[in-house]
Amino acid sequence: MIGHILLILRKSILFLMKTSLSLAVVALLALTSCKTTKEYKILAKSGTETQGLVTFTQTGKTVKMDIMAYKLSPGIHAVHIHEKGDCSSADGTSAGGHWNPAGNDHGKWGSEHFHMGDIGNITADKDGTSHFVFATDKWCLGCNDESKNIIGKSLIIHAAKDDFHTQPTGNAGGRVGCVEIK
Repeated sequence: MIGHILLILRKSILFLMKTSLSLAVVALLALTSCKTTKEYKILAKSGTETQGLVTFTQTGKTVKMDIMAYKLSPGIHAVHIHEKGDCSSADGTSAGGHWNPAGNDHGKWGSEHFHMGDIGNITADKDGTSHFVFATDKWCLGCNDESKNIIGKSLIIHAAKDDFHTQPTGNAGGRVGCVEIK
């Protein structure tokens, strides 16, 4: 009788251990596979024909931005996150200035001074095509931290390159493409 009870107890313990391990694996997979993806069309601005797609993907604490732009003028173009998610004006100025929640000087991403919207430059080939991928843990998609949340902002592609020095814009020129990040 005691042997039978011990056998049942052993089987019960093994079942609970397997169940707990299975639940732990499911929970770990749920946490590591949590992903948010948002894709947007680039809207042409300032009389250009700029077009393309921008995809933002958050996996864990990292946001990846993938820009595929077409019909740019060949050469270097600055890319910034701007403070307002509004691309309604013909010249893109409705997007406001660079997103700068900490009030820092304009500069190059990762340097001593830079705005959260100071992404850098992309290069369009002779056909006006550019592909650019950027990833950071300094942004989020829809979190409660307004110093990191890019939802409600816009992405601007500028006519010229960012010199990383001129305040507050990097002397990046007009706005040729705009994306409302919703």
